[in-house]
Amino acid sequence: MSERRAERRGLGRGLSALMADVGMMEQSTGRGAHAPGVREVPIEKVHPNPDQPRRIFDKDALEDLSNSIREKGVLQPLLVREVNGSFEIVAGERRWRASQLARLHTLPVIVRDYSDTEVLEVAIIENIQRADLSAVEEAQAYKQLIDRFGHTQEKVAESLGKSRSYIANSLRLLSLPDDVVELIENGSLSSGHARALVALENASTMARRIVDKGMSVREVERLVREGKTGTGQARKYAVRSDARDDDTVALEADISGNLGMAVRIRHEPNTGAGTVTIAYNSLEELDRLCGLLSQIPAEKLH
Repeated sequence: MSERRAERRGLGRGLSALMADVGMMEQSTGRGAHAPGVREVPIEKVHPNPDQPRRIFDKDALEDLSNSIREKGVLQPLLVREVNGSFEIVAGERRWRASQLARLHTLPVIVRDYSDTEVLEVAIIENIQRADLSAVEEAQAYKQLIDRFGHTQEKVAESLGKSRSYIANSLRLLSLPDDVVELIENGSLSSGHARALVALENASTMARRIVDKGMSVREVERLVREGKTGTGQARKYAVRSDARDDDTVALEADISGNLGMAVRIRHEPNTGAGTVTIAYNSLEELDRLCGLLSQIPAEKLH
């Protein structure tokens, strides 16, 4: 097994344990330095993670949080790791930024000895738990956990307390056209609308109609059902011939997790034929893929 493969599959504590660490921050809310495992450190020794997946921090929301911190202090400790005598934020950069605005001198933290891989995993997990995360951002976070870290849909679902079908349906949103994704991200379309659009050939046209007419999710679902049966005006909203079911999406994720590469399956239900596309990011990954395929016994290929 290559070092790269070992790093991908050797995830140390495991996803459930990392979830537990994020949960510990929530359980410490309001107890500050008196909570088990929490310590106070100088704020000048705390710095953000340069690979933090969250890049946008709303200024008004930060100011509101800063005002709350001035009044009540930091109620939920930051999750950090020690790096060369200082502390790198693993989860809690928003609280750190607001605390700077509030001119605090110390911060409550929980210190963990994380690898680079685990740092990014925890940051993604924390972002998933944000209440203001859009449906697309949530789906992108699940995709990162699956594609980048080799987790299966089952493992992600189990660790996050969600069903596999929920994860699969969420991932399907990423197949929507860019203009539809933008409508979801700016709040013009709900996740319910988006899920109904996934299987449509002209999802963009339908999305604009939803926004213009203020259609409910049930109205959209009815049009899609009529489109499948070829009845009424909904015939123009045809279902894509390459629409994938949840099992196909789940199989893609499982193969992707095992290979450590993005996998796309296109299956034709009528003929039973199809294609499997494997995307690699470097010659090293191509070499590894060729090595894996060459190790498959000949009888397995028939």
